[in-house]
Amino acid sequence: MPSSSRLFSPAAERNRAPILQTLLRHLPASGLVLEIASGSGQHIAYFAANLPALTFQPSDLQPENRASINGWAEGLANVRPAIALDASASAWPLHAADAILCANMIHIAPWEAAIGLVAGAGRLLASGGLLALYGPYRRTGVALEPSNAAFDIDLRRRSPVWGVREVDDVTGLAVEAGFTAPIIETMPANNLMLLFRRLG
Repeated sequence: MPSSSRLFSPAAERNRAPILQTLLRHLPASGLVLEIASGSGQHIAYFAANLPALTFQPSDLQPENRASINGWAEGLANVRPAIALDASASAWPLHAADAILCANMIHIAPWEAAIGLVAGAGRLLASGGLLALYGPYRRTGVALEPSNAAFDIDLRRRSPVWGVREVDDVTGLAVEAGFTAPIIETMPANNLMLLFRRLG
């Protein structure tokens, strides 16, 4: 029987396989993968089940999400217990990782969270380390898809500090924090995966 603490996200269920297929081309063969804002935990449980040579560290600020993550991770020896982590904080409860993943966070958080996320990744990742950011983005010179335009309006209605972010703005943060320009992978449902590598 599933753990009663498990939350369920239909979107996470739909996009977990395409995300994994993209990550397979970029993740290291072994090491520690930190996920920021793990949400329900469906992503990390699915990734861990399919990548047993990697160790996964989930994180989330919300206690109910951390309980859900731990519920989804039951029986997976390569998933550590979820930790509380504020991406915008200047210090994180982890000091090193081989890759950092974050899906669908920076558009539903203040821009300071994106700043902190990229700065934190710069502190934790060694040369060649991967920072992978998934979600909807704006691209300079490309009209925002109707579904993402409507989503952006809804986000800004819910909070004036939320919204679909510009790829160039996120790239600027990453380059300043010591990362390469991103490899950009086109994903289903008008999403993108931005893949940055830590410079030496």
